[in-house]
Amino acid sequence: MNTSLGSTEIVEYCYKFVDGSCPKTTRSNGLRAALYAFGTVAILVTIFGNMLVIISISHFKQLHTPTNYLVLSLAVADFLLGCMVMPYSLMRSIENCWYLGDMFCKLQASFDFMLCAASIFNLCFISVDRYYAVCDPLKYKIKMTRHIVLVMIVISWILSAFVGFGMICLELNLIEIRDFYYQNIFCYGSCVLVMGKLCSVIFSIISFIFPGFTMLCIYTKIYFVATKQARAINDITRQIQTIKESKNVASQTSERKAAKSLGIVMGVFLICWSPYFTCNFIDSFIGHSTPPIMFDVFFWFGYLNSAFNPVIYGFFYSWFRKALKTILTFKIFTTDSSRINLF
Repeated sequence: MNTSLGSTEIVEYCYKFVDGSCPKTTRSNGLRAALYAFGTVAILVTIFGNMLVIISISHFKQLHTPTNYLVLSLAVADFLLGCMVMPYSLMRSIENCWYLGDMFCKLQASFDFMLCAASIFNLCFISVDRYYAVCDPLKYKIKMTRHIVLVMIVISWILSAFVGFGMICLELNLIEIRDFYYQNIFCYGSCVLVMGKLCSVIFSIISFIFPGFTMLCIYTKIYFVATKQARAINDITRQIQTIKESKNVASQTSERKAAKSLGIVMGVFLICWSPYFTCNFIDSFIGHSTPPIMFDVFFWFGYLNSAFNPVIYGFFYSWFRKALKTILTFKIFTTDSSRINLF
């Protein structure tokens, strides 16, 4: 019997009458209720927040831009994560057992890794879009056409599917450690993913290190260019005489604001997911001795990123607030609501 967080924890087994069953930690009803409440709120915010982003960009024609198509793809990934992954992960994390079978465990883990990878790949392409919008605006419409953005989205999802389903369904993660896994880690009632050193390195580079480093470099460049532009615009605004020139300045200011807000989205993503990817990378080199509860905490910290994104949109984007008001007041069902001016 162990005492943790002021509650009594009794060690039992997931399947009482099955040899090789996983140990189960039974928490107090109060702690379980609190954890379920927290997880349910996170899931609902993730689902409904991203659903509102999807409806807004899909419905309002004014939002049909290359950048917003990428944001739409990101919102779809976060929405599916809230629907298809987080509820089952919540049950597994709190009950400490998996009762839905090995096949469904692999399917759920595949969607988990695919959707998380899709988020960062979409964010990486969003940073490329913002780079051309801020740093090379004269070529933006040539470089970032709808066709090119569609190709980016397709690449993001295909590569994500390879990372998720390819790695788990083909058991590429167990190539180096298959015997060790079945002798020392596997038990009936578990649904955990462990990786060998080679798989851990490749997975971390493809899914986090390379795209994350790319985004940091791009947004650093954007920051310096935007700062330089801001100084120049402050000088130019004193000499502006025509409405046309004023619109050009307003457009450049809008692009910088969009880059700033999307940069914050990227920063929140890196902060939320860095602990998990760091822990997962190190775990393969220390004999897979990381406590399971630590993985659960880091994973849920990463999941919260999918709930944060629509909150960030609501805080920084006036168009999202106006679209949200239109949706919640049911004005979206009126004639020509798709042509409402949101700016």
